[in-house]
Amino acid sequence: MAAREADAETAPEARGKVTITEIARRAGVSVPTVSRVVNGRSDVSPQTRARVEDLLQRHGYRKRPAAPGTRAALLDLVFNDLDSPWAVEIIRGVEEVAHAAGVGTVVSAIHGRTGDAREWMRNLRARASDGVILVTSALEPMLHEELRILGVPLVVVDPAGSPALDVPTIGAANWSGGMAATEHLLSLGHRRIALIAGPPRLLCSRARFDGYRAALEGAGLAVDDCLVVPGDFRPESGFAGGNALLDLPEPPTAVFAASDQMALGAIEALRQRGLRVPQDMSVVGFDDLPEVRWSAPPLTTVRQPLADMGKLAVRTVLRLARDEQPDSPRVELGTDLVVRASTAPVAVV
Repeated sequence: MAAREADAETAPEARGKVTITEIARRAGVSVPTVSRVVNGRSDVSPQTRARVEDLLQRHGYRKRPAAPGTRAALLDLVFNDLDSPWAVEIIRGVEEVAHAAGVGTVVSAIHGRTGDAREWMRNLRARASDGVILVTSALEPMLHEELRILGVPLVVVDPAGSPALDVPTIGAANWSGGMAATEHLLSLGHRRIALIAGPPRLLCSRARFDGYRAALEGAGLAVDDCLVVPGDFRPESGFAGGNALLDLPEPPTAVFAASDQMALGAIEALRQRGLRVPQDMSVVGFDDLPEVRWSAPPLTTVRQPLADMGKLAVRTVLRLARDEQPDSPRVELGTDLVVRASTAPVAVV
């Protein structure tokens, strides 16, 4: 029995029947590594190339003819949703580095639905992607395991929850950004500072809230639950949150919105009530999207390096595809407070 198993391991298989996945399993390498050998790319070590080529020859593997215009290298960039200028900034960074590396990018949105995620996985298997960059989404354990079996490297940008220990993550310094935004308002004399929070399922939302709380506590102030309203990063939730805060018996004098879009929604709520920013209320956002410098008034915000996060994600996933390890499995890029005209000292009554 053992002899027959050994013979099966070394005997040539029917022409064209062996798969790249099977070759990768027998060579002890990832599927993208075998794909790179098949496509004649240079980013494979000589020892690995020799082992894979030997298996390809012994098993009679024949590369399928490529369709006209087909690219040899692909990355999958997967969002939960694509209806935000925040996503556009990530895509801009990803495309810049991927294009320079000669790598194509497939952009998908899975909308948090299991069916969409499974359909995406079926498409991923068909196109033999070299790697996956997942943005603010939580991948089902079963799909994560399938990526592992396929040998497709994964990097997560702004993880929705706690990712697996073997998955590199790239984020921004959300805690210090939330703290800087709140400390700026405190320095202007504001004491009733509200927060329009992001979705609590996201780590970045919780970190921004924690930074807000730390700044208040550092000034000897407790978080007033009445001044914290929920949001989902979209302008509609900022508008609703702004109206809820204005309906309080004692409205805040300043608002920290955990995204620029929510800050713009809150400003619109103030405008519709005949109130002015920053004379009647100061507003700070988070992201520094390109359009907020042209808002009325230009928005004070916390800049997170969205395009740089996308760039680093591509560099990291390409290193993994070459069977190299990243310098650090957990990276947080710095944030900066950008002061514009939407904040001012608290009005003296």
